[in-house]
Amino acid sequence: MSKAWIAIIIIALVVLLSFGQYVGVRNTLVTKNEAVKAAWSQVDIVLERRADLIPNLVETVKGYAQQEQTVYGDIAKARSSLLSAGNPSDKIAANQQLDGALGRLLLIVENYPQLKSNENFLRLQDELAGTENRIAVERKRYNDALQDYDTYIQKFPNNVFANYAGFKPNEAYFAATEESRQVPKVNFSAPSSAAPAPAK
Repeated sequence: MSKAWIAIIIIALVVLLSFGQYVGVRNTLVTKNEAVKAAWSQVDIVLERRADLIPNLVETVKGYAQQEQTVYGDIAKARSSLLSAGNPSDKIAANQQLDGALGRLLLIVENYPQLKSNENFLRLQDELAGTENRIAVERKRYNDALQDYDTYIQKFPNNVFANYAGFKPNEAYFAATEESRQVPKVNFSAPSSAAPAPAK
């Protein structure tokens, strides 16, 4: 067998091995990207569930604290941004605004012990607490799936194949904001000293 044929066979084997590796990396990227999308879908569901609870919660608080219009406006604006956001990055940003506005609303509640004992408020607060727990679980799953995808895509030679196949790193992580870190925990069972009467 001539040297030319040996060279052709070697080149063909290298091409076949590279193509096989490319196919393997691309298939793995597709799988990991779909896992990120599925995890985001679950986050989206629980965020919308919370957004659905907020109007009733706000209306209940308004019955006792009508003067807090700025907070109600901030909540309405953040909720509208969340529901109209078209991609994960925008939804995450809107959700962070909503977290801050809800934190301020719950601080208001501390001044109204009659509101804290209102049956409707307690039911909504329980539903909201359950939804917040679910958001925390789904947010972690999403961040984990995204980290797995981003780590895989940045390794060599995966990054070369990913770039060729059109896959890019995704930076849409959930992270605690400075505002959410500063919002104190609210204890709904703690007694308060003064209680304005509910609005008629």
